[in-house]
Amino acid sequence: MNINHTVSAATGKLGILLPGMGAVATTLVAGVIAARKGIAHPTGSLTQTANIRLGKRTENRNPKIKDFVPLAPLENIVFGGWDVFGDNMYEAAVKAGVLERHMVEQVRDELQTIVPMKAVFDKRYVKNLDGQNVKPQTSKLALIDELLADIENFKIANDCERLVMVWCGSTEIYHEAKEVHSSLAKFEEGLANNDADIAPSMMYAYAALKSGVPFAMGAPNLCLDIPALEELAALTHTPIAGKDFKTGQTLMKTIVAPGLRARALGVRGWFSTNILGNRDGLVLDAPENFKTKEVSKGSVLEGILDGEQNPELWGDIHHKVRIEYYPPLGDNKEGWDNIDIFGWMGYQMQIKINFLCRDSILAAPIVLDLALFLDLAKRANLSGIQEWLSFYWKAPQTLPELEPIHDLFKQLEKLENTLRYLMGEELITNLGMDYYENVEEDVEL
Repeated sequence: MNINHTVSAATGKLGILLPGMGAVATTLVAGVIAARKGIAHPTGSLTQTANIRLGKRTENRNPKIKDFVPLAPLENIVFGGWDVFGDNMYEAAVKAGVLERHMVEQVRDELQTIVPMKAVFDKRYVKNLDGQNVKPQTSKLALIDELLADIENFKIANDCERLVMVWCGSTEIYHEAKEVHSSLAKFEEGLANNDADIAPSMMYAYAALKSGVPFAMGAPNLCLDIPALEELAALTHTPIAGKDFKTGQTLMKTIVAPGLRARALGVRGWFSTNILGNRDGLVLDAPENFKTKEVSKGSVLEGILDGEQNPELWGDIHHKVRIEYYPPLGDNKEGWDNIDIFGWMGYQMQIKINFLCRDSILAAPIVLDLALFLDLAKRANLSGIQEWLSFYWKAPQTLPELEPIHDLFKQLEKLENTLRYLMGEELITNLGMDYYENVEEDVEL
């Protein structure tokens, strides 16, 4: 494949801006600093640890992704962001309780220097939080101006050549797209009129895109997937991706469900419940916020086991999702899945999964990968929806006419083939017929 797809070099510093500097963000930053110091390994990050196959299997070319594509090195990353609480990142990491104290102490000096900027906050969208470190303005246009200034000032103060922004904040209440979201002109009119249907996450995304900064939506919020912001991303030639980090129970679904589909096994029911005690659990304890998460998590299974395509196997799945706030568990989420399946001649079987996971430990490498890959996309002159990053999302954003791909393994294939495409390598389909056809041609019959 001879594609002259120019990808500019990752020179200078990359600033990663994080709206929301709680458990996920502090775990990410502490891990990157620890990796720089050689005291921890960035396990779970494709950009740092995964290999990618190039060419035929017989060529044995399997470099690390970071050695194949020009990604910003960890040493060149600078972190900043906003939070409704004023704790510096060391204080926030201690309160989050995700990392062992001895590890946090080893990166204390670096974490203490990162202090959150005042956040845009609207309690109507996150009912169970009260923010003190918030911007006092009530005008949405004034708040946008402040966010734009924050972005520019951070870039100058930290001598950054490029920026990306990844939402690590809370899940907002469930709401559907309205007229104010239908075009950029109407959205900007809504900002001027302080329209209540413009959520804080949308304001961060708007400010990022106006600044030409790639944006990723880590929560299931209605945000990038409105026509107004898609239009702005196209106008400013800026990559966007979302939504909702795929971490614990949903990660398991996108691993197990493709296996059931591959074996043509039927599914009658899938009951999923989680308990967790971090700030995310507190926010989701409000029914309006839980519904946003429920819709995001629920779409995954139907996207893999399509009852319309095969009603005999998956046409009547009873799928139920529950999340319970249980403070003693902290960030150590526990998920239970009961899966009722059936096989040959309709005989019933069951699968039970008990996943004791650490939510922020699984989310942190996702944030790092998204930041580095979105920066790569920007330097490759890609803009708009980056569907090739579906691997990281519960509810991948696509064009309206396209169904999202939820199968984890197909998502990984798409991601890897996009990297091969950008670097002018052959795409891999795993057909493999050429190996055997060549052998047969050499054999005298």
